[in-house]
Amino acid sequence: MSEATQSMLTAESAEELLRQVFPGASVAEVIKRTGGEINTVFEIRCAPPTEPVIVKIYGERWRWKQEKEIHVYRLLEQHDVGPAPRILHSQDEQGPLGQTLTIMTKVDGVPLSAVKGDLPDADVRSVYRQLGACLARVHGIAQGSFGYLTTQIHDPEPTNSAYMRRQFDKKLAEFTALGGDPALHAAVKARLVERVGLFQHCSGAVLCHNDFHDGNVLVAEQPGGWAFTGFIDVENAIAADPLVDLAKADYYALLSDPARRQAFYEGYGPLPADAEERIEIYRIYHALELWDWFASIGQTDPLPGIADDIRRMTAA
Repeated sequence: MSEATQSMLTAESAEELLRQVFPGASVAEVIKRTGGEINTVFEIRCAPPTEPVIVKIYGERWRWKQEKEIHVYRLLEQHDVGPAPRILHSQDEQGPLGQTLTIMTKVDGVPLSAVKGDLPDADVRSVYRQLGACLARVHGIAQGSFGYLTTQIHDPEPTNSAYMRRQFDKKLAEFTALGGDPALHAAVKARLVERVGLFQHCSGAVLCHNDFHDGNVLVAEQPGGWAFTGFIDVENAIAADPLVDLAKADYYALLSDPARRQAFYEGYGPLPADAEERIEIYRIYHALELWDWFASIGQTDPLPGIADDIRRMTAA
């Protein structure tokens, strides 16, 4: 399915889809939220009493992500972890409109990234404590092995040591193939040799969101101030050491603001004694992975900054 096809969802076709879930629905407005190679997202607003819903249409190469999202969102629902979207309906290309799509509930709020600069300090601390508490609940969902999560764990590893060694080897090989600095490769390898024993301190895998940053968490202004209202985008979910998830949140959103970081970790709760050391090596992994990703899609502007991050982290 071409992106042009993905971008076409009229009120009439949206109503046809929605009536599979809400037979009496009357569509008032269709709003395109995002559109790209992987998927296109629409918000469908209806006449009362039907609540707004989200429709996600998947590009042809990415149909497998639909099954993953459904699996992870239902896993969260089974364990009463959220707020997160609930799956209402899904179909493959054989269904109406010939598109692979999912209909899910809409989580109220706006991305924290859009408003965090305008929030009062007290609300910022409160929101980040709520974020930490939410991620701790996600990490309460145990997994049987370590690895990339689809509808099951892909290429599972029995231990965190085996999984993280494999992942570092993979990302370092990609780094070299994509033209990364050999000296930086050597620095990451040396730090890994120093810290590899830390991986065995994780005794079991848990569900990790693996993209829990300000762009994927929602907030809304309420009578008592701004509050966390939910999270979205589970397409990167993995089964791993929970500190892997904390390290990604750290690298993507928290390190630049100590006050927010402190509030987040207060909300999350107690950490193992070696948490800072493990989070440090996992941050290097996430920076390496991010460098590889941008290089692989030809976006070179961010690469020097990420390389500088890796250089600082391996020299610390």
